[in-house]
Amino acid sequence: MNGRLFGAGAVFCALALVGAAPAPASPSPAPPVPRHSGGLALGAADLSETRTTRTLQPGVTLTRIVRGADAPAMAWTVEVTIPGGAGSPDPDAPPTALKDESSAAELASGLRADGFDARSEKVTTAPTADYAGGTLGWRVRVGTFPTEAAATAERTRLRAAGHTGSAWYTGWDGNAGDRGPWHVDVLTIDPKKFDGDLKASYGPDLENRETTSALAAAEGASAGVNAGFFVLDPKAGAPGDPAGVGVYDGHLLSEAVNGRPGLVVHDSARGTEVERFTWRGSVRAGGTKLPLDGIDRVPGLIRNCGGTADDTPTARPLHDTTCTDPDELVAFTPEFGKRTPKGDGAEAVLDRSGRVVEVRSPRGGALPSGGRSVQATGAYAARLTALAQVGQPLRIQSGLEDTKGRAVAASRSTSILNGGPELVRDGRRHVTPATDGMVQPGNPSFYYGWVHKRNPRTLAGTDAAGRTVLVTADGRGTNSLGLSINESADVAKSLGLRDAINLDGGGSTTMVVDDRVINDPSDAAGERPVGDALLVLSDTR
Repeated sequence: MNGRLFGAGAVFCALALVGAAPAPASPSPAPPVPRHSGGLALGAADLSETRTTRTLQPGVTLTRIVRGADAPAMAWTVEVTIPGGAGSPDPDAPPTALKDESSAAELASGLRADGFDARSEKVTTAPTADYAGGTLGWRVRVGTFPTEAAATAERTRLRAAGHTGSAWYTGWDGNAGDRGPWHVDVLTIDPKKFDGDLKASYGPDLENRETTSALAAAEGASAGVNAGFFVLDPKAGAPGDPAGVGVYDGHLLSEAVNGRPGLVVHDSARGTEVERFTWRGSVRAGGTKLPLDGIDRVPGLIRNCGGTADDTPTARPLHDTTCTDPDELVAFTPEFGKRTPKGDGAEAVLDRSGRVVEVRSPRGGALPSGGRSVQATGAYAARLTALAQVGQPLRIQSGLEDTKGRAVAASRSTSILNGGPELVRDGRRHVTPATDGMVQPGNPSFYYGWVHKRNPRTLAGTDAAGRTVLVTADGRGTNSLGLSINESADVAKSLGLRDAINLDGGGSTTMVVDDRVINDPSDAAGERPVGDALLVLSDTR
């Protein structure tokens, strides 16, 4: 795929690993060798694997890995949404992909009575560093089909009978012995040779989304990948707003999902690390101080949770969930956008020097050039109005702390991007879905779809030589199966990473090289606009 990227004039080498296709001069494939000899720890041990590497600029290489290219096609099926059955602990619960054994068996039996080839399957998942794994639940599937079209036709017949479900390629299940194929792209930045900049970009403002390719083009980047999680649905906040920590050019523009990890990079590509953060902020006038709840986000909406103790339903991280809080104080920087969010409450508007120039209610509107503001909702509206006096200074403080409670100092050459879960720590597999909110109480279907099943993934980390490594793995296709979260950790270890983190994936997964998207984004519409990207800039831009 995209073989033109390695055409004439490129500095490249092609490596054949684990039974890969031979050079044209030889009619016989290279003999299989053990997976630990250099191939990815992914799928069956005897799979073919090819790697093609080229140099993009001093200190930056791109490697295309294709594993299991000769894999035979796998079967399609229809995965049926399961309502609560008569024996369910909660018969009124909404239908989901997984349910208890009784509900799944009851549905499968009813489908068979209606003439469908239905079966109930137990789903078990592997343990991680903070999650015991084991039985997630039971799924119901109908039929085994050679093509997507045949599975889709059966899904249509099921819908006509009053059921819901989706056509599903069984290669996306995550079974350890599958034969692929997988397409993985790897950017490696060696700080000993690198003469450019490695930095994050969110575009012209924080609240709107742009594609990774547009962000790369705007900065003249030679390469880049999508980065952190972000708000997508306007009901969850301002689309494009990072859903976790965001530091750009040393400026803290989005608070941490407290306790979750972030990727710390520097322009020089030296000292890249994965660290866990908490955030604290306050607004002060005279001797009075009020605690901030957030920075540069819609008040009352906390995407991925991990906020303050009064947030509902939890103050702990909870992935792809929007927690709420009617009583908040949120600070805004000039980077947020042209206007701050509108709504009930109050807003203290500050000029460039930090003096209050206006207290407006309702909140929302333009900021003075270089100015900031603080918005208050609920009970905090009156408190902010009393605190903020026109013509007087209002001091906003905001900062990050590491796991030891130490303040994190970020220079203008520092970027910090949100992510999770961790994948590798100190060279050991260290997968943390429970800590990072991917294990959702009472909702095993979320873990099943987000962690257990294969999806497109974007990974980042650093190896023992101090090199920064950025990885994308295509998925949701028959020509590249994607990775489960556990497989992502295995791939990171296979690539020699000492520390690694999962970034935003799914339809967001994108790698851009020389102004072209080189992977295969999984959204039907093509490349997805995202919140931010991590870019490799050359010294000649």
